[in-house]
Amino acid sequence: FVGAELVGTAVAETKHPERTLPKAINAVPFRIALFYAVPLLTILAVTPWDKLDKSMSPFVGMFSLAGIGIAASLVNFVVLTSAASSANSGIFSTSRMVYGLAHDGAAPSALGKLTKNGVPANALYLTTVLLLFSLVMLYAGNGIMEAFTVVTSVASMMGIFTWSMILIAYLVYRKKFPERHEASQYKMPWGIGMSWFGLIFFAVMVYALSLYPDTAIGLALTPVWFIALAIGYEILTRRHAAKRARALVGEGASQK
Repeated sequence: FVGAELVGTAVAETKHPERTLPKAINAVPFRIALFYAVPLLTILAVTPWDKLDKSMSPFVGMFSLAGIGIAASLVNFVVLTSAASSANSGIFSTSRMVYGLAHDGAAPSALGKLTKNGVPANALYLTTVLLLFSLVMLYAGNGIMEAFTVVTSVASMMGIFTWSMILIAYLVYRKKFPERHEASQYKMPWGIGMSWFGLIFFAVMVYALSLYPDTAIGLALTPVWFIALAIGYEILTRRHAAKRARALVGEGASQK
């Protein structure tokens, strides 16, 4: 369920965010309960957790016990549609974020161009190409499960980092601008306490990922990704600063 923060990315393209965003945010816990908690409780009510067959999806096992012969096909259909929906939201958010980075000088300027319909096409193309690297991982590794575990482990770490930054930013915001928070129409319930609870929870999750060899691989790869990002960010920001300096020098010379 990493990705709930994408609702904030949609603010710029929402006509009435003060009405639609609270509805979207409030729907997240309901959807988690409906699509995750309730199905898990149903599975555990039918099959004890220590008796689940690891060679098949627990949903397939439950439907098979219910006598539904096409259980595997049904589950595969649901999984594929869910994956397509997740990929769609990822493509949308990533292309917009890359576009914003380009305007801030933290990404190549070519990625900051819009089509006549207001679509960041270059950023969208880049996102799609990077998405295709998942196919390379499938064929380069020892199997689908290994590639899936590595990708989900790295994605989990990215989600933990993203939400940790969100919670830390929220705590700093509360401390620096208490009057703005007080004037907010839509406040986070038990904000400070829940933020610290979330940060502690994330620390426990990082420790849990380090306990198993398959997830530890993704955990070990995460610093490499951050180092690569830091190097790229430093190079691009220096180029952007130099470009602005040259533009200011040229502007000053033309005025003289």
